[in-house]
Parts: sequence; C-alpha cells; structure tokens
Amino acid sequence: MRVYPSSRVRNVVLLGHAGSGKTTLSETMLYESGSKSRRGSVEDKSTTSDYHDIEHEKGKSVFGTLLNLDWRGNKINLIDTPGTSDYIGEVIGALRVADTAIFSLNAEYGIETGTELHWKYTERYNIPSLLIVNKPDSNHADFQRTVDMAKERFGRGVVVVQYPYSEGEDFHAIIDVLKMTMYEFPEDGGKPDKLPIPDSHQAQAELLHNELVESVAENDETLLDVYFEQGKLTESQMREGLQQTLLNRDIFPLFCCSAKRNMGTGRVMGFLGNVAPNPIEANPPKTLDGEEIKLDPEGDPLMFIFKNSSESHMGDMLYFKVYGGSAESGLDLINHTTESTVRLPSLYLMNGEERQEVNRVNTGDIGAAVKLKNTNVNDLLHTKGDSVDIDPIHFPEPIIRTAIKLKREGEEDKLGTALHQLQREDPSLQVEHSQELRQVIIHGQGEEHLAVIKYALENRFNIDLEFVKPRIPYRETITKEVRTNYKHKKQSGGAGQFAQISLLMEPLRNHMPEHSDLKIRDVQEIDLDWGGKLVFRNCIVGGIIDNRFMPAILKGIMEKMENGPLSNCRVRDIRISVYDGAMHSVDSNDAAFRSAALMAFREGFRRAAPKLLEPIYTIEVTIPADYMGDVMSDISTRRGQITGMDAEGSIQKIEAQVPLEELDHYATRLKSITRGSAGFKRTFSHYAEVPRDVQKKIVEQTKKQQEAY
Repeated sequence: MRVYPSSRVRNVVLLGHAGSGKTTLSETMLYESGSKSRRGSVEDKSTTSDYHDIEHEKGKSVFGTLLNLDWRGNKINLIDTPGTSDYIGEVIGALRVADTAIFSLNAEYGIETGTELHWKYTERYNIPSLLIVNKPDSNHADFQRTVDMAKERFGRGVVVVQYPYSEGEDFHAIIDVLKMTMYEFPEDGGKPDKLPIPDSHQAQAELLHNELVESVAENDETLLDVYFEQGKLTESQMREGLQQTLLNRDIFPLFCCSAKRNMGTGRVMGFLGNVAPNPIEANPPKTLDGEEIKLDPEGDPLMFIFKNSSESHMGDMLYFKVYGGSAESGLDLINHTTESTVRLPSLYLMNGEERQEVNRVNTGDIGAAVKLKNTNVNDLLHTKGDSVDIDPIHFPEPIIRTAIKLKREGEEDKLGTALHQLQREDPSLQVEHSQELRQVIIHGQGEEHLAVIKYALENRFNIDLEFVKPRIPYRETITKEVRTNYKHKKQSGGAGQFAQISLLMEPLRNHMPEHSDLKIRDVQEIDLDWGGKLVFRNCIVGGIIDNRFMPAILKGIMEKMENGPLSNCRVRDIRISVYDGAMHSVDSNDAAFRSAALMAFREGFRRAAPKLLEPIYTIEVTIPADYMGDVMSDISTRRGQITGMDAEGSIQKIEAQVPLEELDHYATRLKSITRGSAGFKRTFSHYAEVPRDVQKKIVEQTKKQQEAY
C-alpha cells in the first residue's frame, strides 16, 4: 500500500442535512476514482460507508466513516458523516481532523437545519469549506433558490463556480465558470465531453466568472493590483488566490453535481487536489492556551486519537491523525493523558469496514490501530519528554434522557460494562448511575441516538432491557421558620440512649435577621453537593450539650436532607440553629444525638410550609420561520416561558425556560411539528417552585410508593 507524503494528502469531511446525498456522493467519488469497480447504493444497502446493520435498517448514516481514494496522485481521506443531529458526536470528531469541509446541499430544499448546525462547527474550527448543490436532476430542484439561501445564511463569500445547464429530468450538463467550459455527460454519467458554453448562457457565465474573479482578487492585494491592471487573472493566479481565500474562509466555492447519476464528482475531486489545503498548509490544531501546533513531517511522532469504533472480532479500532513525524508499527510512545507507555500495533488505512495494513502513516494522514491499550478519544501520543496540552474535542451537552430498566435480574454489572464501552466509542453519550434517583440514566442527543444505544445493548451485548421514564431530581426547602424539639430515649438491658435537642429551622435568604435569644458560638456554611447551602449554627450555652456531639447532630440533619420528608428528594437552602437540649452523662452518645437530630429535622420540616423545587432548563430552539407559531404554542403548553427571539437569515431562534419534567420527548415532538427541520439545545438554569397542584400530585405518589414498600 502506497504511503503518501503530507503534500499529497487531503483530509475532507462530508457534511449536510440528512437526505442531502452525502453517502451517495462518497460512493460515486470512490467509483469515479477507481477505488471501486461498481457503485453501491443506499437503497441496496451496498455502500462502502454505511456498512453497519443499524445503518441498513434505518437506511441512512449513523456513524462517521473513514474512506480513502487516490485522485491523480493525491490521497483523499473522505469522512462521510450522519446528517441527523442525533449523531452530532460523529460529526464533531470528524471535523476535528478534517482540513476541508464539503457541504452537500439538496437542490430541492436548500439550506436545512442539519446544514446550519454543521456550518457553525466549521466556523468554530475555522475549516475551509466548499458547497455542492446536489440532486439538480430532482423534479423540484431550484438551483438559484439554493444559492440565494446559501448567500443569505453564509454571506457574500459564497461564489458560484458551476451551475446546471438545465434542471429536473433534463439535467445533463454543467457550466463551469472557473474554466469557462460546459461539461456534458452521457446518460449514465461518467466522463463528460468538454464543450464551449452555448451562446444562450454566455452572458450569465461571464457574469458569474467575473464575480468569482473579483471575489478572489479583492481578498488578495497583489492579485487585486493585477486584476486592475490587466482586467483578468490567469488560471495559475486564480488557483493561488483560491487556495488562500479558501483557507482564510473568505470565499466558499459552490459546485453542482448529481451524485446519483455520477455527473460532476470528478471536477470536485480535481478541485480538492489542486486547490484544497494539504495538512501542512491547513489551519493547525491548537493547545489549551490557544497556541498553534505546527505539523512537522521531520519532527518527533505525535498522534491524536479522534474516534473509537469497536470491532466484534478485533476490539477497539482507534482512529488517529498524525500531527508530527510518522507513526510506525512497533514504535513506543507516551499517552499524554495516562502517562503510560503505548506500543503501536499494526496500523491500517481504512475504507469503510475494509482495512489495508501499512507500516507507516505520515504527518497529516489519518489511520487506525487496534489493541492500543488504555487509550481513548482525545488522547495524544508522543515521544518521551515531548509533551503538549492539546485542546480536546468538545462534545455537545445532551438534550434528552431516559432510564434503563433491566428485565433480567443480576445483569447490573453486565450493563455497567456495556455502557462504559459504548461511552468510550461515543463521548456524546453520558451515563449517570444516580444514587439519588435510584436509576441508571443515559443522556443523549435525541430519540434516534438513544434508540441506537438500545439496539447496541440488546444486539451486541445481549442485555434484555426497556427504557422507562427517568425520575426528576426535585429539591425540597421550607418557606417559614419553626422551632422544633425532639427527645430520643431508648432503654434496652444495660446502657441506653438519650439525647434531646431543640432546633430553629429557617429558609435561607440573603440578609437574614438575627434572634435576640440566640447566642451564636459556631457557624458552618456547607455548599451542598446537590446545589444550595446549609448553614449550621451551634447556639448552645451553658454546656447543656457537649461540643463533641455537634458533628453527630449535623450528621443526622444531613442524612435526612438527602432524603427529604416530602418526596424523598434532597433538601437545600436552609439555616438550622441548635439552641437547646439535654444529655445524660452515661446514656448520651453520637448515635443518640444523630437520631434525635434526624427526627427533630423531619418533624420541624413538615411544619415549616415545605415547598418542592424543580429543575428549570434554558432551551434554544433553531427553526425555519414558518414554524415559529407552532413551536411557541408548544412551549407554552409545557409551562415554558419565552425569554428571547432572534433571527439569522431565514432561520429563527427561540430561547425559553422550561421545567425538566416537561422536556421528556420534546426532541421528538419538535421534529414532528417542524417536519424534522428544527434543532435545540438545553442547559440547566436554576431551581424554581413547583406549582401547587403538581406538588400535591408528587407528594401523593411518594406516599403511595412508601406504603407499597
């Protein structure tokens, strides 16, 4: 297998909304380059990139897949990514190692929500991007509308390089305004004939050609001077200008092709080879401090792990990009995260599930390895003493959660092991073993994401389970002050137990008044692990309770605060003053005072007008303007409050605050009412009081559960 120098490598990620034709495009590129003798199709479940059973079942990409092909001496690493937002973790990992992004735009629908989401990440990672208007042969294709939408959303940097001679069923030719040539394709696609641009399109082609030349020239002062002097740029000058303006994200060249009919893909690959940056020229990765890491082919080996895909017969397949030197089988490197030594095993170049073994992978190239011990996504492998803190891949926060209920007893450890492995493969998945809620809860990017996790647990790990509604981590507090007293007295045979305490319980607020009858001897402010505070004050005078019993009193209070009297949820934001009590010289001990404090707290809490608090989340919904009314109405039915609205071109943003209880299955509902064109993200905001009727219902449910036990 040929090993390519860095200058001959192109790392490209395919992006775009689900259904825009990315997988078909990648399949056609493989076929056109000669890497495949026959084109597969999504419908026949025969594409190179969609090879997992779950992808065949769903009829679309679920995982990011690494492909590679040779186009006229250049190696193109092509990463086909899912277009559904549920699998955004697969996209982000690919973006991190890509040097160029290709956006596939559906000529029928233009700029869709998935495209919007992916674009934001290319902006964040500063990745040069080009656009392809795909499916110009569909019945409702509208090339110009798609271009207008792209310019509206992505700015005037969008410049047309190609446009279709005709659209719909008559599509058979592409006019290239960079080369000023028309490419006419045979009926079954493939190699086109190069023809002069017809007279009927000459004026439009010249107009677009001038716009392209001006866009390139105005971003390069030297080329701008040449353009003013000569009125045109040569092909080599255009190539040079395109390389720099593409790299700077000053322009976003827009092409046209029908991936399904193999019309136009060769021209795109030619552009990648001639204009797109190689890894050395591309925008470099950065350290945690924001400093650039220069890729050095002559330097020491440096490898970044960006993906983990488990193979049933081989174990973890770890994908890496070489940031320096060469990765070679048998080389010993240091894992920056664990500081352990790792010996590189066999190395592979990947083409879907097919792998080709190589002895070396050069700087800038992407490869894979199996059996890399104690190595995970975001790990950096380097030579001894050559450490660097690289900025890791930042995966998005989840937007949906569900709890797992096992159907067979005794599989808890098996489930834990399986979830750990799935989280290694997919860092956008979060697993929570909640002692508070007594549930195993998984957090994901959408219903489809969770369904894929369930599929893996059932089919890969043979675990029989069901998804159930996760409990809500409510909080309890009080709204008025009370004084409470409790005497704990127990006699059994010899030594007994005795403790008596009096507590003042108050809701914790700013600038609280003091009580003239209390003398404060000691104050502890405790930041609770579950949020909020407990202020614990020792106001005992005269030695009626020894100081040595105060930790036991605090322990009893904390114990009950972890299982509040209202709903068994945790208590927060309360001030407790121990101001009176009694002890016995023989029968008083820590256990007695712990029990007395627990019971005093429970009884006082119930008389202190207790309130239940619920978690409130801030959500940001991104939608086309047509669905604004429906989405806002749905938010109001979820006890949500709209806090802001904004617009970016034709895309609208709604910000609202909604109780977590009301966000169950919201992602599914949002997709339903917007026909899959919306996206949203959520972040925890604060705790707020639960409405009275909701609190009553929750307390009654808790009481029934306690009686059942």
